[in-house]
Amino acid sequence: MLAIGEFSRLTHLSVRTLRRYHEAGLLVPAAVDGSTGYRSYSGDQIATAQVIHRLRELDLPLADVQRIIESTDPGNRAALVSEHLARLEVELDRTRAAVVSLRRLLAPDPVPLTVELRAVPEATVAAIEDDVDSDAMSAWYAGALAELNAAVGSQTGPVGGVYDNALFEEGQGHVMLHVSSTDPPHRGRVRPVTLPAVELAVATHVGPHDQADVTYGQLGTWVVANALAVAGPVRETYLIGPADDPDPNAWRTEIGWPIFRMS
Repeated sequence: MLAIGEFSRLTHLSVRTLRRYHEAGLLVPAAVDGSTGYRSYSGDQIATAQVIHRLRELDLPLADVQRIIESTDPGNRAALVSEHLARLEVELDRTRAAVVSLRRLLAPDPVPLTVELRAVPEATVAAIEDDVDSDAMSAWYAGALAELNAAVGSQTGPVGGVYDNALFEEGQGHVMLHVSSTDPPHRGRVRPVTLPAVELAVATHVGPHDQADVTYGQLGTWVVANALAVAGPVRETYLIGPADDPDPNAWRTEIGWPIFRMS
């Protein structure tokens, strides 16, 4: 039997941590002295302690660690670990995106934004539209794009989106994804929709979609500086996207703000 101090040195888990794991029922000592309360561990518990240590280094919650330790099914254990690793990868992607955006914002000499005023005529497109939560946008976009591609045989232009102001202000709003087509079909969720003519202030965002907020901010600054006001839902046009190039750094998205000139 190993005293808690010896077990701590062998597993690189502090005595305080071992006590906490005992209280949580995660790593119960092989024996506890009834009079002194001293904890003792067996050599067989070293491997279990090391597994717990590694899982906790991956920020796996204690409840999930316990499920893995107690599971006798290797497939189930592997699935639990894989699920957590997938969540970590998503968080890592978010962190990397935030770092890139922050560096861009803090750059001493940011690249000036090129803005074009553009008159867009009325157009009838093939579209899917719905009320969507901002947190669900990525999944909704992927599903709508796949359905549009399947329904529209010949596209005559890039994919576009129309985003209600409420999506940004309240986290939920009306969204439309559309493609140009000579004969927009009625199929599934796909319907012909006529987009009204509009005056746009247009800037091109270069890079991943989740970093577009910086370009939005720069475009908004330009609009205000030029005595213009936003008048309607934002339009986006995906000149180069995931279907065209797997490298997010190669993506090009036109951001168009409907505007009118203030007196």
